[in-house]
Amino acid sequence: MRLIPINSLQPGMKLGKKIYNEDGIILLSENAELTEAVIRRLRRHGLNFVYVADPRTEDVVPVDMIEEETRRRALKEIRTNFRKMTGPAVKGLVYPYLGKTFSGLVEEIMDDLSAREDAMIMMMNVNSMDHYLYRHSLNVCIYTILLGQIHGYSKSDLTLLGLGALLHDIGKTKLPLPLLTKAGKLTDAEYEQVKQHAELGFKMLKDEPGIPLVSAHCAYQHHERLNGSGYPRGLKGEEISEFARWIAITDSYDAMTTHRVYRSAMLPHQALEVLYTGCGHLYEKSKLEVFRDRVAIYPLGMAVRLSTGEKGIVAKIHGIFPQRPVVRVLTDPDGEDLKVPYDVDLSQQLSVVITEVDGMNQIG
Repeated sequence: MRLIPINSLQPGMKLGKKIYNEDGIILLSENAELTEAVIRRLRRHGLNFVYVADPRTEDVVPVDMIEEETRRRALKEIRTNFRKMTGPAVKGLVYPYLGKTFSGLVEEIMDDLSAREDAMIMMMNVNSMDHYLYRHSLNVCIYTILLGQIHGYSKSDLTLLGLGALLHDIGKTKLPLPLLTKAGKLTDAEYEQVKQHAELGFKMLKDEPGIPLVSAHCAYQHHERLNGSGYPRGLKGEEISEFARWIAITDSYDAMTTHRVYRSAMLPHQALEVLYTGCGHLYEKSKLEVFRDRVAIYPLGMAVRLSTGEKGIVAKIHGIFPQRPVVRVLTDPDGEDLKVPYDVDLSQQLSVVITEVDGMNQIG
């Protein structure tokens, strides 16, 4: 299948993967034919890319970082429990179910990632219309646990890290929804209000018997930066907890690669470039290097142009060399469709490079 920008969808194309609505219910099944009305609906819901079927690339099948059932169950639990907490903060109110519920989810995610050899950080904000906060919380958790596994944390430490990552933005449940979904630029006053979510989240979690303090500090510190320019306390360097320094990277990356009401999503390679502008002064270099080596910067099915002038799609991603995938060449340098597409392994053909990622135009 191919990964098509939403603005390049055409009536008559067939869906390659299921699309779920905000309640986790299947909205469209694979092989469903796209109509003008359906395309408009997908665009209104903020989807940037959709997988479509293509006989030339039917063997290109994207695999989620975790099992589909795990993802659906996790999103349901996050959605249900975060909704319970939505509303103004109430002093003394506790949520005794948080630790047990979410620790169980974290352990399931750990098991799924452990079962996937050479798991990569994939483009995951595709084919889902779920509320940003819920999807973002899950994505950051998955990314962070993977990095923690690579780093070599023990299972107990991974659970603490994953729990902190899953709940890092929980303070946003105490902010007004119109503020979080505002289409335009925030005023200075509104931005200051949004920044309160870090402290609100910490206050919600720090006294919960099922939430270890080290996990609660992830909510408090994930917007702190090495040079002291972050918030809420302007912590520097190792004043910031080690877990929060991982989450600072994964939180920023997922936010940049997700469509928001006020801006379009970046592609993975663009987001990685932005992160690297902060290497050493915003984000810890050693952690950023671990992250870089696990990011599939060219997602499976994405249309690309090669230095030869040919166009194709990313057909396979190498676990040890994700920056140089296998490309299924579909057109010649003049843009004519090839009768017999062929694969080019960029990890072997070092003289050939990807010169353009097709975020707007589709291959014919």
